[in-house]
Amino acid sequence: MSKRITVIGDGAMGTLCAIMLAENGHRVTLWSAFAENAAAVAAARENRRFLPGTPLPDNIDVSADDASALQGADLAVSAVPTEYMRPVWTRLRPHCPPGVPICSVTKGVENQTLLPPTGILCDVLDGGEPARSLAALSGPSIAPEIARKLPASVAVASADAALCEWVQHLFLRPYFRVYTNPDLVGVEIAGATKNVIAIAAGILDGLGTGVNCKAALLTRGLTEICRLGVALGGDAETFSGLAGMGDLVTTCFSPIGRNRSFGEAIGQGKTVEQARAITEGVVEGIATTVSVVQLAARHDIEMPIVQAVHDVLFDNVRPRHAIETLMTRPPKAEH
Repeated sequence: MSKRITVIGDGAMGTLCAIMLAENGHRVTLWSAFAENAAAVAAARENRRFLPGTPLPDNIDVSADDASALQGADLAVSAVPTEYMRPVWTRLRPHCPPGVPICSVTKGVENQTLLPPTGILCDVLDGGEPARSLAALSGPSIAPEIARKLPASVAVASADAALCEWVQHLFLRPYFRVYTNPDLVGVEIAGATKNVIAIAAGILDGLGTGVNCKAALLTRGLTEICRLGVALGGDAETFSGLAGMGDLVTTCFSPIGRNRSFGEAIGQGKTVEQARAITEGVVEGIATTVSVVQLAARHDIEMPIVQAVHDVLFDNVRPRHAIETLMTRPPKAEH
């Protein structure tokens, strides 16, 4: 049965979600925070800035109207970068029907509050008290590849098993496989922290440190991700799955991944400001690095790679010096 679904956020992932849902026969509204962007996408029937070459199906309406965007929606998909989620959803709160379920496709941890995306939604829309079902869709999902219908698999997580299975079926495509996972905490923490490790991977690429070094980074980086995720209540098994290892591998190796590309520019000698300026879109790993360091300190979790990225980005530590510091730490057992 066809549903009415609103996608909040017109970036690459939001546009892709709208297209896949429309392909499955649902009536989709793609909402943009900017009227000029909505008008351009609506006129071209294509998001030429973030997902060029992929036409929008006829059953997608493009809008920047706050009052009507969520009217009659059976489901909302939140595709707004973490650092903009609070102002966007505060703006939409008067027009968001009570109880409408929301699936987040955002990856990050908010600065100051240290909330994941679904935590921000709960805080803004329901005053911190769970009043609606929330889910998170995450995993190795480079949008331009999926737009070309190249095979991909992700996980959807929610404490609400019925919502989890519903979102799974809403998004399933012949080229897009969705698994369910009850571990919302683990899936969101994995999606956020892998961006920090991806910045480190890009730095190594920029320095030309080789495959051995990058393999060690991914392996030990995943250990840090799992360490923090379990401390926050996540399931260790989640971090060896699609939202954990799967997304980490993709983000660290994709030539078009924003976080890896940003890190590569840093490794090549550019400043943070210069690297950010040449990277298209929001580099979520920058702000997430700050939040993850704070979470690690709060829970007394050792995350030396994440700390090294923080030192490079915010304390003017040279990348090669950060690597030397990591490599000369006191020897210890792997497990």
